[in-house]
Amino acid sequence: MREFSDDNNDLPSEPEVGTPKFGRLLIVLALAVLAIVAVTFLSEAYLA
Repeated sequence: MREFSDDNNDLPSEPEVGTPKFGRLLIVLALAVLAIVAVTFLSEAYLA
C-alpha cells in the first residue's frame, strides 16, 4: 500500500513542473513570430 501511495504522489508533480516551461516556450515562440512579421513589413516598406 505504501509503494502505491508514493507512486501516486510522484506522478502529478511532473506535469506541474513541465507546464511553466511549455508556457514560457509558447511565449518565446509567439514573440519570435511577431519579430519576423515586423521585420517583413519594415523591409517591405523600406525597399518599396
